[in-house]
Parts: sequence; C-alpha cells; structure tokens
Amino acid sequence: MARPLRMESEGGVYHVINRGNYRADIFRSDKAKTAFLKCLGEACGKTGWEVHAWCLMSNHYHLALSTPQANLVEGMRWLQGTFATRFNRMRDERGHLFQGRYKSLLVDPDEGLGSLCHYIHLNPVRAKLRSLSELSGYRWTSLSWLLNPGQRPAWFKPEPALEHAGELTDTTAGRGKYLQYLGWLAEDGPAQKAQRFAEMSRGWIVGTRSFAKEMIKENRELAGSRLRAAEVLKEAREATWNEELSRLLRCLRRGPADVMQDPKSAPWKVAVAAAMKERTTATNRWLGDALNMGGLHEVSRRVSAWQRQPDGRMQRRLN
Repeated sequence: MARPLRMESEGGVYHVINRGNYRADIFRSDKAKTAFLKCLGEACGKTGWEVHAWCLMSNHYHLALSTPQANLVEGMRWLQGTFATRFNRMRDERGHLFQGRYKSLLVDPDEGLGSLCHYIHLNPVRAKLRSLSELSGYRWTSLSWLLNPGQRPAWFKPEPALEHAGELTDTTAGRGKYLQYLGWLAEDGPAQKAQRFAEMSRGWIVGTRSFAKEMIKENRELAGSRLRAAEVLKEAREATWNEELSRLLRCLRRGPADVMQDPKSAPWKVAVAAAMKERTTATNRWLGDALNMGGLHEVSRRVSAWQRQPDGRMQRRLN
C-alpha cells in the first residue's frame, strides 16, 4: 500500500517527532546533540523554516516549526538524511538511524502552538531528567535560547510561547515571568489538561475541534487531487533548484554545452554541485542529471572530497 501524502501548506505549523531505530539512544552524547542542531540550522537556512521550540531527549526529538513555504517533506528528508549520514560517519556505523518516517502533527497556530511550546520545554521535567529548578540551565531544549537571546540563531522564534503565557514581552522581565509560568504549569494538572498536553504527541492534530474540522474538510477537498498536488510541489521545488543552478553557471560563465561536453569530474562542476547542496535541498540524483556528473554516489563522493579541500577562488566566484 502506498504511503499517504502528508498535508503541506504555506504557513503550515507542525509538531515533528521521531525516535532512534529500535528506540536506540541516538542522542547520548553532547556531540550528537550539537550535530543535530547544526543540521537543523542548515535545514532552516535552506527551507526558510522557523522553529518555535525544540527538545532533544536520549532517543528522540521534538520540534515545533512553521513552514512559510510548503516544504515540510523536502526539508525533513534533507534534515534526517543528512544527520543520519553524518552520525554514521562519526560513529563509523551503517544502517538506519531513525525508526522510520517522522511523525508530524498539524498544529493550530492560534490555539495549539503556544501550548505545544510549553509542552516541549517541560519534556525534561516529565522525563525526570531535570527538576523544575534545574530546567533553565538545561542546554538541550530551546528554553535556554528563549531565556538567553544572545544564544539564539535567526531561525528561532520564541514569540508564540511568550504570547500564549500571558502576552509576555521578549524582555528580561517577560522571560523571567515565562519561567515562572512554566513552573506553575508543571505543577497544575488541570491546566495541562485544559491545554491538551495528553494530545500533543498523539493522533494527527494539535488544536481545537473547529481547527480539526477545518483540516478534515481541506483534506477531503485535496483527496481527489493529491497526486497532482505532489507533482506540482515537485515541479515548484525543481524550478527553484534550476533557477539557482542557472545563476551559479552564469557566475562561472558556463552553459548547457559545457555541462554536456566537460568531464563528469570537472572541478567547476563539483564546485557548483557543492554550492547547490549548501544552499538548497537538491538531491545527488538530481545534481548528477542536471550537471551530467554521473550517478548519485559519484556526486556524493566528489562533493565530499571537494568539501574537505575546497578551491577558495572558485568559491568566491560562486558567491
């Protein structure tokens, strides 16, 4: 049976979760956690995602994120695939890192996102990894970034959490009140029930019943044209890749004839492929076809070698 297509939309909001294969502790070390956050930042740079909350546990992660473009699937493919490759290389291992497809719940931006951020920030307390008094110093949730603006990357947006906690401002006083709010929420079972904490990682939606009905209606309307919708997204994605590829070729004064005539391993081709992988989510297979570089494994091998010893002059020309 074919896998169902995920619902994607411009401005979509999601709770994304995945675990290590066979529930393995993939985030045992600080090095692995740091590597995942680095990949997440790169994914946000490629896709335009905005992350509102995150938490890394020993064997799974939680993300609350918005997609200004309809590109959740594309970005997650890049994020999980890239992290798995780097993790296995770091550990000199092979095989699947994650247990399978990530889980993504649709989130009501008005009535679900703020509560989801609190739920994610309190995860270490529920798992008894940290006490409430220790939570603000725990490095592996976005709460540390919310409380310390100097640590934040540009793609982290904590406003939904602050606003939902009482229209708090992103100031020293507002951030202090947010920490107090989390302390109250962690001890108040009825408040957690009112905010649907028990539903945050279950089912397919985080939000009100009216939001769920709206999404069901939208899902039914799309059901008859899902395959075409996937084709349109694919075409739009590849059009973006082609636009960036054309720009890079112009920087090097190259054209279609050079792509076809020059060797598959031509240094300029490898440089362009490396630039494309840095700035987009273009796949090795697509680059191999577009640049006449051979199969996906050849592209991967050549780009990896180039990244270890790049040509600075060529890089400057491509900027």
